[in-house]
Amino acid sequence: MYIVFLGAPGAGKGTQAATVAQELKLVHIASGDLFRQAIEQGTELGLRAKSYMERGILVPDSISIGMVLGRISAPDCEGGVILDGFPRNLKQAEALDEILAKQAKTIDRAVYILVSERELLMRLSRRWICRNCQTPYHTINSPPKVWGKCDRCGGELYQRPDDTVDKAKKRLEVYLNETAPLIDYYAGAGKLLEVDGEGSIDEVSWRIITALGKGEFIAR
Repeated sequence: MYIVFLGAPGAGKGTQAATVAQELKLVHIASGDLFRQAIEQGTELGLRAKSYMERGILVPDSISIGMVLGRISAPDCEGGVILDGFPRNLKQAEALDEILAKQAKTIDRAVYILVSERELLMRLSRRWICRNCQTPYHTINSPPKVWGKCDRCGGELYQRPDDTVDKAKKRLEVYLNETAPLIDYYAGAGKLLEVDGEGSIDEVSWRIITALGKGEFIAR
């Protein structure tokens, strides 16, 4: 099964994609993680992507498509994947459909996690990330036990340049202009599943699993 997760920045795509992928035993591919790994490794694509990510601007299609489609071609993805953060626009969606069609595969479902703008801004502007394991924290909803340190590995917490209030607003504007049309694209193909993204992580996960027809979500 090949599933795309859609939703504005802060909608919880990463958290939900990882949880659902584990439940359905699918490979979770997060474009943001691929970019950050490439940046840490100092690859050419990574360095090119870095300048865009720091400004809260979408990484150009040529970089995103090459990086993600290369990952999908790996042997461990034969059984299916959940894509998080890709595609971000119609060009990327069409490129994804084209490469999958050559392998006699297709996107089965597009899960759209719907969250209000007010909630999105609150989530984005108060989010902190562990430098070591990338575990996300929130100053109100999920603060660390010791401020500045990750509960899981003890790593330093930091706020990404694109998680400030001003950058958060800009990211939402970019999303509306570039990514929102994907909702119509997948709806037109009869593949869109809209899910309420507000509530606890387990509540949203249960809604997604149910919408996908896989039964009741098993709480962690």
